[in-house]
Amino acid sequence: MANQNIEVVTSGADRAKVALAVAVVIAGVVGFYLLSGQPTVLRIAAFLAGLVGGGAIAWFSGPGQQFFAFAKDSWSETRRVVWPTRKETTQVTLIVFAFVVAMALFLWLVDKSLEWVLYDLILGWKK
Repeated sequence: MANQNIEVVTSGADRAKVALAVAVVIAGVVGFYLLSGQPTVLRIAAFLAGLVGGGAIAWFSGPGQQFFAFAKDSWSETRRVVWPTRKETTQVTLIVFAFVVAMALFLWLVDKSLEWVLYDLILGWKK
């Protein structure tokens, strides 16, 4: 982890900017539903305008800049992940399926054994 210092200091202006950003995003969602009789392109444009406007307003707040820096770091971290190959993925999937089948057979055998012991030997309720 690059930054271990956690500093939570927000001013009233930052809180107002975040609240305004949330309100703009909500306005975009409400606009999407209020424009239900309009063409879909207009509805999607209203929604996207709300998202972009809210993001732009949030960008200028302290918490918004911290969030965008975190998102940037997260994106760069996912690029450093070593993803499994197709062969590795197939092998692990087959192992999981084999384990599931083996457990199903084991639980079926345990169930039938307990049924036989309980109903046939102990209670004497033969089928």
